[in-house]
Amino acid sequence: MRKMSTCFLSLLLLSTGLFAQESQPLSAQLNKVKLEFKLDEAGRPVYQVDYAGKKAIKPSVMGFELANDAAFAKDFVITSSQKSAHDDSWKPVWGEVSSIRDHYEQLTVHLKQKNAPFRLLDIVFRVFEDGVGFRYTFPKQKDLKHFVVSKELTEFNQTGDHKAFWIPGDYDTNEYKYTTSTLSAVDAWVVKDKATDIVVRVVPDQHSVATPLMLKTSDGLYINIHEAALVNYPAMQLHVDTKNFGMSASLVPDATGNKAYLYAPFSTPWRTIIVSDKATDILSSKMILNLNEPSKLATTDWIKPMKFMGVWWELQIGKSGWNYADSQDTLDAKGQLIPNGKHGGNTANVKHYIDFAAKNGIQGLLVEGWNVGWEDWFGSWKENVFDFTTPYPDFDVKAISDYAKSKGVSMIMHNETSGAATTYERYLDTAFKFMNTYNYPAVKTGYVGKIIPRGEHHDGQWMINHYQRVAQKAADHHVMLDSHESNRPTGLHRTFPNWMASEAGRGNEYNAFSDGNPPDHETIMPFTRFMGGPMDYTPGIFKLKGYAAAAPDRQVHTTLAKQLALYVTLYSPLQMAADLPENYDAHQDAFQFIKDVATDWDDTKVVEAEPGDYISTARKAKGTSNWFIGAITDENSRVTNIPLTFLDKGKKYIATIYGDAATTDWQKNPEAYVITKVVVTQATVLNLKLASGGGAAVSVYPATAAEASKYKAYKK
Repeated sequence: MRKMSTCFLSLLLLSTGLFAQESQPLSAQLNKVKLEFKLDEAGRPVYQVDYAGKKAIKPSVMGFELANDAAFAKDFVITSSQKSAHDDSWKPVWGEVSSIRDHYEQLTVHLKQKNAPFRLLDIVFRVFEDGVGFRYTFPKQKDLKHFVVSKELTEFNQTGDHKAFWIPGDYDTNEYKYTTSTLSAVDAWVVKDKATDIVVRVVPDQHSVATPLMLKTSDGLYINIHEAALVNYPAMQLHVDTKNFGMSASLVPDATGNKAYLYAPFSTPWRTIIVSDKATDILSSKMILNLNEPSKLATTDWIKPMKFMGVWWELQIGKSGWNYADSQDTLDAKGQLIPNGKHGGNTANVKHYIDFAAKNGIQGLLVEGWNVGWEDWFGSWKENVFDFTTPYPDFDVKAISDYAKSKGVSMIMHNETSGAATTYERYLDTAFKFMNTYNYPAVKTGYVGKIIPRGEHHDGQWMINHYQRVAQKAADHHVMLDSHESNRPTGLHRTFPNWMASEAGRGNEYNAFSDGNPPDHETIMPFTRFMGGPMDYTPGIFKLKGYAAAAPDRQVHTTLAKQLALYVTLYSPLQMAADLPENYDAHQDAFQFIKDVATDWDDTKVVEAEPGDYISTARKAKGTSNWFIGAITDENSRVTNIPLTFLDKGKKYIATIYGDAATTDWQKNPEAYVITKVVVTQATVLNLKLASGGGAAVSVYPATAAEASKYKAYKK
């Protein structure tokens, strides 16, 4: 009876026009986070977010403009709303913790336009202890079966000229250095290479930035804006109003300028706002994962986190090359390619890497440049450069596969598409069957160049769907996926746990062929790129100077100890030991940390953090009592104090500290380090001195009686 009365009242209000007035706010709150929603006088949806009584997001308009229907953005009325509570836990297949609490208050608002054709729109808000997620749902309705989104109107209006950590909103790449500035100073129209002052890219929108966007307010709030569960929709960027400090969604268009082609019923990705007065809470948030659907895979026991090496860094620094010949036109009398003698992906060299990996307990080996086509791939902008199954003459697939298996090493496939995504889709079944035949449990995909032949963008709707199709096909063949040149992750590794890592950011490789990554780069990325999921950053470079023959003055902008610490502070379940075997052999004592550090965790503690300055993280290895600690800093040296309160009470542990030496400096003396072993307990507070651009890595494991008597107790 109550439901009938509510419907009657709604119809009455519609007929009398009373809904034209501004609506009373609806709200939902969980601890310090509060969400309010209302319709303004124009019938537009408006929301705001508060944290501990402080305004985090000012009143911000929501909604859409549809192709040929700009009126869809206003003239709504609230027909009904519901509130509910949810609190449970779930276990990820792999990750930073073994169990994740999913606790939120949900507010669902049902909207209807007061004028014909009376279209419907629902908005679902979820309020967590660490932020708010919301999404739009287009219900099934008579006059909105299939439609085109021309603009999403979602705003994220800020309370002031906040400090921002940002990269330009580029449709095709996320591989930029971060700029730290106020919102009023965001200006990304022309991007220059700092070393040469050459313009490398002109981005589509002068004031557009990519998400995840990290902000810090003058009164101490940390705000992170991103999205979750990006499925069948373009990636969201943010247009910044540099005068009023507002931000609005800017969707990546397709080749014709449209944003999204949809069929009702349809739910958009979640828009996420993570907020706290502690930077460590931002890094600890699992809200984006919680907003994704549970795993859709029937079985997951074949998914195995691992460390791997690669015939890769030697290609980046010019020691060898991807291509077998200098040109596809370089043929001998029999019409065969003439080898140039520089090809890195050859059988003998690969076996050398396999031997080193097996000897040192590294589970996997990636080989790039193994298949024909590399003579004419970069910037070629054409189909059928690669077929993903035909090796070069000097790469014996079966012999290498058999040799790796005999040594207990898993080969990792490399499928570079050169941007020809449609070619790759035609070969998907063939490529993955090939991997199954030769026992490749994982693949690294690549999308360098313009997407062809459609002229689509890397972050547009068509490619977003392509990446998911590849993840599903990989799952069908029990293959783990590491995607490069793809969109920024949005937590879909919960739904597709075989999609274990992505690049989608400026990785360690830029130290090989450019002026590199500045010392603060790795202190910003966990607050930005890593918010949506793991990154294949490729840490572990030990030879930090003089590694590039073509540029002898080039260097990595960290210390060696910081390269070790990155294995803890930058999470990935597929973690690369990126340097050459001979460079690890020269520092086997330091390489021990890479051999020991885990790739899957039961627990994670973010001890201290400040974006752009420093991060210290402790993680407990899956199924063990072993802990690993990573501490990194920017260009400023500093001392970090790490209480070991997470250790078991009454037990003694051995801590092996891999730290910067007294003379270490990322510019002048980056490879100097000191290793010490000490006895620690739950009461110990480690006092770690980090050099300029430096870091420290610590392994902690239960002490035997002999070890407890052999090593001294830790003292500052």
